[in-house]
Amino acid sequence: MTRFSSFTLLFFASVATSQQIWDIWQTTWDRGHLFSSVGPNSAGTNPINFGSPGAIGDADIVVNDGSVFQPMAGFGGTLSTHDCWIREFLLTLLKADSSALTLNNLKGRNPSNYQNVLNAMFSPTDGGNGAGLNYIRVPIGASDFSANGVVYSLDDTNGDTSFSSFSIKRSPSYLFSVIKDIMAVNRYIKGISASIFHVFIASVDEDRRNNERRLIEIRPRQRISDLPLKAVQGFQSQGIPVYAISIQNEPQNSNPTYPTCIMTPQMEGQIGASLRTLLNNNGLSNVKVVGYEHNWDTAGQYPVQLMQADGNSFAGVAFHCYAGSYTNQASFTNAFPNKEVYFTECSGTYGSDWWGDIKWYLDNLWVGSVSQGSRSGLMWNIALDGSGNPKLPGTNSCGGPGCRPLVTINSDGSFSLNQEFMPWHRPRRL
Repeated sequence: MTRFSSFTLLFFASVATSQQIWDIWQTTWDRGHLFSSVGPNSAGTNPINFGSPGAIGDADIVVNDGSVFQPMAGFGGTLSTHDCWIREFLLTLLKADSSALTLNNLKGRNPSNYQNVLNAMFSPTDGGNGAGLNYIRVPIGASDFSANGVVYSLDDTNGDTSFSSFSIKRSPSYLFSVIKDIMAVNRYIKGISASIFHVFIASVDEDRRNNERRLIEIRPRQRISDLPLKAVQGFQSQGIPVYAISIQNEPQNSNPTYPTCIMTPQMEGQIGASLRTLLNNNGLSNVKVVGYEHNWDTAGQYPVQLMQADGNSFAGVAFHCYAGSYTNQASFTNAFPNKEVYFTECSGTYGSDWWGDIKWYLDNLWVGSVSQGSRSGLMWNIALDGSGNPKLPGTNSCGGPGCRPLVTINSDGSFSLNQEFMPWHRPRRL
């Protein structure tokens, strides 16, 4: 196999008469360059101009501004859950053995480094060093990255079939302050995409899991849609916009080591139809409902059946990378070319090859999936510690090495940017 020694991003400035290349940023396999500016010249003048086609050299870049494809919603990652609250930002997690050492603690102890982390990931300042990430995905309820063995939902009251005990304020107040800090760094953040990781409180205890499976059949599905509606309203009440919400994360996943929920296309369609009506009737018609949120390999099956069941209720579907290929997305887009497609989850693991990972992400996610219609590119955890913690005790997610986030937060409060972050260092300019 040929080994490429670097990858280079070329950033264009639009003018009335032509396209020009002003910035060239390079990352090399030996990490000698990590998105270093290498041209077109150190003075920043005399850009490279596009001209008439000539002999093809090392690269032939063709820009056709008359051909328009899907609009892009944004790039980013998932702010996975931690401890016994609804959602926790893991941007600055320090140690998994202490649930109190969260982002808010780092903010209080080292506000300068806290700001450095936010700027590195979210700042859109032109000419700066921030990535300008602008799309955040947030789990609703517990996931495989919930610490201390606590599995919870937004309403854990037994027998509360109307979700009358639901309260967004079960989350700590600093959750919303951190989101607002991110929004202050990047005013272009489109919003939050929220994903339900289990319709009901789902324990890893087998007897309780069986009870939850019975509950989902007994409780009217029209009432189930009250939960995501209340979640959207809860965020909106805090001044935080929600761009989209999904019905169930990975509806074909029945992993017993963390909260999951099996859901058929017909069941998800019925809940989606009810939710769409509720959102519209409550002044939230701009919030998208996104279906599926699972792997590429069944792109021509479950999501197609979902659209056939209740397609008018869904803006589109989302995909994950853990099985199949990005080319499978064509099975869905060919069947429903007018539906939106999102890519919302992939995770690396500690111990893999740095340069090989970067090339795979570029080929399969940030070029491959986008070329097949994706409007977004998101990874799983935005930040964890060097062991991939905290996570739900007993979960087998990512196996022994642990899931690798975009940013690793060290015990001394310093941080390092991983290969998952590198291809996105300047997505705002593409």
